[in-house]
Amino acid sequence: MADSTDQTQVLELEDIQGTLLRQRPSPYTGVYFLLRVDDPGDGRRMLGRLLPHVASAARWWDPPSRAWLSVALSHSGLRALGVPQASLDSFPEAFREGMAARAERLGDTGESSPEHWDAPLGSSDVHIAVSVFAPGAAALESLLEVGRAALRDLPGVRVIYRLEASQLPTGRTHLGFVDGIGEPDIEGAGVASILQTGRHHYGYLPGFGTPIKAGEFVLGYENQLGRLTPMPQPDALGRNGTYVAFRKLHLKVADFRSYLKDNASSPEEEELLAAKMVGRWRSGAPLVLAPDHDDPDLAADPARANDFTYREQDPVGLCCPVGAHIRRMNPRDSLADTIVDVRIHRALRRGTTYGPMLPEGQLEDDGIERGIVFIFMGADLVRQFEFLKTQWANDGDFAGLGTEKDPLIGDNDGTGTFTIPRRPVRRRLKQLPRFAVTKGGEYLFMPGIHALTWIIQLDT
Repeated sequence: MADSTDQTQVLELEDIQGTLLRQRPSPYTGVYFLLRVDDPGDGRRMLGRLLPHVASAARWWDPPSRAWLSVALSHSGLRALGVPQASLDSFPEAFREGMAARAERLGDTGESSPEHWDAPLGSSDVHIAVSVFAPGAAALESLLEVGRAALRDLPGVRVIYRLEASQLPTGRTHLGFVDGIGEPDIEGAGVASILQTGRHHYGYLPGFGTPIKAGEFVLGYENQLGRLTPMPQPDALGRNGTYVAFRKLHLKVADFRSYLKDNASSPEEEELLAAKMVGRWRSGAPLVLAPDHDDPDLAADPARANDFTYREQDPVGLCCPVGAHIRRMNPRDSLADTIVDVRIHRALRRGTTYGPMLPEGQLEDDGIERGIVFIFMGADLVRQFEFLKTQWANDGDFAGLGTEKDPLIGDNDGTGTFTIPRRPVRRRLKQLPRFAVTKGGEYLFMPGIHALTWIIQLDT
């Protein structure tokens, strides 16, 4: 194997599943499938049929079947496919245990605890996760037919869960916010911080800081600590792979709207309060640059919408509260005077919505499931995803906020608070409820394309 210096020079894009490095097109329509493997031979044959349709990072804008397919495997799934025990044991402890076993540390308690999750999420029955996305219904159906053909005459593999996740007509989340802003810029890929339209690049955007080492997200490359992140063995299995935290979150849209209404004196104040909790206006305009009112023109300009810092422009949070969602998930330069390097705790995010919209203005819950599927990807589940959840989302100590939690995704229970700095007197919201309920989750490994071939050929 080449040394780590050589490995950072060129990313093997043909071998990296595209969803790791590339944003999903908009609009999108798609489906997540979870499969159980009862016969390892059938499981490997099914993967072999899907493999030609897995979109690589190199072919992202011209994928097979004109749609995008990705494959990830659980630890029990790797075992079900016949991966040798020595390889299974080489995976990190968090992945081997699975998300359900680590629920308490993640804040998945109370109504978010695994006993309330949608079956079969969190169980050992989940072996393979397949995501299928396309820009339209016709292309999606074409790829779904590929999936049906891949399962044909293979009784040892069956679909045990299906979740449709398509973009809402608004192009936003169920809470009304633009999502997917401020993804890390990966060294050697140059995708997250490049304004892209189709195949065309229009130059690097400001506000991202120094690109993050590829090894923070892709196994086999130097990471931010100057070394290779440990990866499963043999190298043929681990290289160009990544870990995935799959999270299905039910959003309490009516409760969110009611909380805003109960704590504001006008619709305008409701919008400001929502922006303070998130850190951006619903359009995506950041509070640091638009502190008093929404600015859709700013939000629509990628060269400006992400070009800000906290330490220099808003040190005490008068514009964007220190405890706001986006400031917690990416403190940027806020922690510059500490030993924390925020770049080692970044994770790639891919979010999709599921369920119909709650009618505009409705304050009563209609009992229909709706929310967001969060996909977190990174080379170290503990240092990235779990750190984000335990330290930045569910703890306020790092920001001097004591026991305050993320107002949007924290494990709030109706007793928490949210502080909004202002002069002359700060405002403190109380009795903060839980707005995002975990309905299930899985830790998965997304292999490189050659690694999928290695698994498929295990019987040879």
